[in-house]
Amino acid sequence: MEWELWKYLKTVKKPIVLYGMGNGADKIIKVLKERGIPFDGVFASDGFVRDKTFHGFKISSYAELKERFGSMAVLLCFGSARDEVLENIKRISAEDELYAPDVPVIGGGMFDEEYYYNNKSDLDKVYELLADELSKKTFINTIKYKISGKLNYLYDCETDFDEPYDSFFKLSEDESFLDLGAYNGDTVRDFISRTANYKKITAAEGDAKTFKKLAAGVEKYENIKCYNYCISNFCGKAPFGMKHARGSAAFTGETLAEYITVDALLDGEEVTYIKMDIEGEEKNAIAGAKETILKYRPKILTACYHRTEDLISLPRAVLDIRDDYKIYMRHFKSLPAWDTNYYFV
Repeated sequence: MEWELWKYLKTVKKPIVLYGMGNGADKIIKVLKERGIPFDGVFASDGFVRDKTFHGFKISSYAELKERFGSMAVLLCFGSARDEVLENIKRISAEDELYAPDVPVIGGGMFDEEYYYNNKSDLDKVYELLADELSKKTFINTIKYKISGKLNYLYDCETDFDEPYDSFFKLSEDESFLDLGAYNGDTVRDFISRTANYKKITAAEGDAKTFKKLAAGVEKYENIKCYNYCISNFCGKAPFGMKHARGSAAFTGETLAEYITVDALLDGEEVTYIKMDIEGEEKNAIAGAKETILKYRPKILTACYHRTEDLISLPRAVLDIRDDYKIYMRHFKSLPAWDTNYYFV
């Protein structure tokens, strides 16, 4: 297995600098401090350099820190799938060591060397369940990336967004689609673009402001219902962190939101395809969809990058309900290991 990034950083003699600020940088700084690893500066993309400080460091440009330090070890502290951002990351990595530390989007624990060896038996079991060679390669490369922070592992298993739909995840013209974490309607529109006809679409989005964008963005389509619900394994009110965009999180913040299970939302109605990208609530949502999965055996697409334990816990959650699914895994163009999904078929 790959060497661990955090151990390597303790040996680095050159300055360590952070690329990016915000929540991702906060999490990485916390781990650096816990592990006794100092850093020497913070820079932002040229359009985001401001006359302010972050964790006591003046926000600089890459060029300013390059002139000051020369050779550096750069830690990527944010995520993006935008082409121009990804190209800039590649330009920087051609000049300096660049790593993307893996910190969970939500929840605790680190997918480090210790986690890998403590859970190797369960990880090996998931690997053996994967249905094709690209899934197995993606699984291994994701683990190697998480431990090492090296982006080449993600580049090496990156695939086109259309590939699953062209091969193992084909959509029929009679789908009943349940979109959990429907955001502004982007995945609803993508689904509609892939099937000439469909039976019904049900879309749920927990963030109240984003829900308004969802409703407005899909109002022209037929046979679609939108619900301002958070999806979990219970029904009732609980806190929900309203961030008005991707990154809203269950059980955080002071705003109370309505939670519901898939089984309660559908109330016995058939569904053929469930997509889940709900900021770490995927395991709970699967538990709350037990009767639906047992009865209808829908195709399931679920994000698997939010929590440290997702690689193990999500296949286990589905197969504990039904053990007759094939499992695939794909990673799409995005850094760090976001836009990484399991498919249950």
